[in-house]
Amino acid sequence: MTKVAFITGASSGFGAATARRLVKDGWKVVITARRADRLAALAEELGGPDVAHVAVFDMRDTAAMDAAIAALPPAFQRIDCLVNNAGLALGVGPAQSCDLAEWQQMIDTNISGLVAITHKLLPRVIEAKGVIVNISSIAANWPYPGGNVYCGTKAFVQQFSLALRCDLAGTGVRVASLEPGMCETEFTLVRTGGNKQFSDNLYTGAEPISAGDIAETIWWIVSLPAHLNINTLEIMPVSQSWSPFAVYRKPQA
Repeated sequence: MTKVAFITGASSGFGAATARRLVKDGWKVVITARRADRLAALAEELGGPDVAHVAVFDMRDTAAMDAAIAALPPAFQRIDCLVNNAGLALGVGPAQSCDLAEWQQMIDTNISGLVAITHKLLPRVIEAKGVIVNISSIAANWPYPGGNVYCGTKAFVQQFSLALRCDLAGTGVRVASLEPGMCETEFTLVRTGGNKQFSDNLYTGAEPISAGDIAETIWWIVSLPAHLNINTLEIMPVSQSWSPFAVYRKPQA
């Protein structure tokens, strides 16, 4: 039986790369995002509607989410893998200068949307004894200036993943929290409102993780023997590591 993966945020970056990698291994995929044109192009690239089913909806719209799930064709009804990839960061400033609407959008997408799609698809994943891969971030463990709510949302994803493992004991379902470090995708462009110079400055010379690297990692996680679970996996480029704690010093008279 051909396995089916349901991938959120599949119009670019990790999601699109993961769809390509799984289809290469013989999977069918349900690819979801807001950008219908990109999903249509990706579906055609992957082999058309027999291989890739397109579902267009915003992760913050649970009614649209319900409609998309109800409209799954018979060949895509069984969900062997859920890749909760949809998410975003907005803004790089300190909390005291942030836009509350941007904070709310991150919470609604990274937390509420992820929780909703997981809850709606969980019965299918349990029936298939499948696997859930939640895309968290090193920001779940390592806070940084300007991370504020984004770091908080990714910490939630990590803990939600671990708690799901507790609840799903005995079902055969595996749950992994994948926590990447610096990756060069559209992530920083979205975060900065399209500031390409900021994005280029961040990644130039750093040899960051690529979307393909993460896709290979997800493929490895979901391809492990059914009795093995990756609880959390933190992955960084070799160029990235940790700095000393920041210390604020009062000006001396």
